[in-house]
Amino acid sequence: MVYKTILSDRRQGVGIITLNRPEKLNALSITLTRELDDAIARFEQDEQVKAVIITGAGDRAFSAGADIHEMTSLSKTELEQRSSRVVDHNWHLATCQKPTIGAINGLAYGGAALLASILDIRIGCENTRFRFLGAAYGRVNSTWTLPLIVGLPVAKELLFTGRVVEAEEALRIGLLNRLVPSAELLKNAIEMGQTIAANNPTSVQGIKEILNQGIGMGWRERLLNEARMVSDALKPPHPGESFKDFLESKNERG
Repeated sequence: MVYKTILSDRRQGVGIITLNRPEKLNALSITLTRELDDAIARFEQDEQVKAVIITGAGDRAFSAGADIHEMTSLSKTELEQRSSRVVDHNWHLATCQKPTIGAINGLAYGGAALLASILDIRIGCENTRFRFLGAAYGRVNSTWTLPLIVGLPVAKELLFTGRVVEAEEALRIGLLNRLVPSAELLKNAIEMGQTIAANNPTSVQGIKEILNQGIGMGWRERLLNEARMVSDALKPPHPGESFKDFLESKNERG
């Protein structure tokens, strides 16, 4: 499919989506969010894709957040429809079957900070900056994602203040998994995606589903949920098959 506001590519088991409105700092317009949702769905259905990367065009912004100019042109009814679609799109991304990696190439403000916080893994560079801006504009978001990443006290601070979080702090508090030079950002993200892709996809996707289901569960309930999933849906292969390469290499060494 030809998109207007994103680019979609695939490299050795990894799907790559680029938010492609650099002249607007990759602002999240209605068209862009719809196309992003469509690209996610297509990669979910593509058996060759085992992990999905989302990044932004240019070196200034992952995304500046919602397209404010577009929003101000909408009627009350249109704004309500937009909000409903955003909720659906965000939940689809959060529950995407395949692991998602953010290559956060620049600022991620407002709705884009939320978008980044929905992803499973985030890799940043020296240009990366986050800002959870909801409270500054009388809006609310990221309350369901950010505490899971940085903990409740830090999440409260970032959401109450709306201050800028620079790359080094983001790494320290866990908002970034890795911090690499900007010239190596996408390369690192692809390498991580390919490392994931080299593993058993049923196990990887099952692990993600179990982790997501475990949010809010008690500790023992999480144990039992994992055991139930393994028994019912994620039946592991016989050890002779799982460890075939290991056993063959050991036999070759004598």
